[in-house]
Amino acid sequence: MTKYQTLRVTQQNAGVFIVLNRPEVHNALNEVMIAELIEAIQSCQADLGNRYILLSGEGKSFCAGADIRWMRQMASYTFEENVADARKLAELYDALYKAPLPIIVHAKGSIFGGGVGLVAAADIVIADADTIFSLSEVKLGIMPAVISPYIIRAIGERYAKRYAITGERFTASDACHIGLVHQVVQTGTALAVLEKLQDTLLLGGPMAQRETKRLFAEVSSRPMSPGIHEVTAKAIAEARASKEGKEGLQAFLEKRVPSWGAKT
Repeated sequence: MTKYQTLRVTQQNAGVFIVLNRPEVHNALNEVMIAELIEAIQSCQADLGNRYILLSGEGKSFCAGADIRWMRQMASYTFEENVADARKLAELYDALYKAPLPIIVHAKGSIFGGGVGLVAAADIVIADADTIFSLSEVKLGIMPAVISPYIIRAIGERYAKRYAITGERFTASDACHIGLVHQVVQTGTALAVLEKLQDTLLLGGPMAQRETKRLFAEVSSRPMSPGIHEVTAKAIAEARASKEGKEGLQAFLEKRVPSWGAKT
């Protein structure tokens, strides 16, 4: 497996565990970590034996946003260099959001700016109770531009505008209330919750989960129309006719574990 400067990547059973590994700066993003995250996320997708990605952070925080040294460096960039840099950041969030594998995030500590974007682009988020979030960009005279599509999808335009305009800090409980986080757990107890969640994911059909992610991304941005109804009708027809769909139905009728579950 590839060795990374800013990440620790391991495979356990059917899961790929990606740990942000710059604890001395609360796992702040820089150009190296961004590039390595893109590579790590994309490299594990082709192996159909991989069922999910668990993204977490070493040390106190999951991700405290952008690295100060990197931001200071960007201040001297030309406009064209800034655009190129931002495109690479956008590629990271796109890779997360469009990854065929389900992506789980364990949120903890201080999660600011771009770190909130990582949370918003994931599929399932478990947060420690004492986690603090902030879209803090306006306090630096900038905006959460690259992450805005994912923030708005996760929590809606009105909540997104409030927190992006004020830059205020909000709690894990607040984050759960607005839909950024799915579940809040007592600090130090997340491991058991995450293990149970991983076991639950393995009960679902691998291709069904991948196709669900693809379909939901497609239909979420489209209005209700005969066209969208046709897309969903064809999707379920294809799923029913697939090898996995037939096996799942047969296993249900025979009251047995389907083939993918029997291997776990």
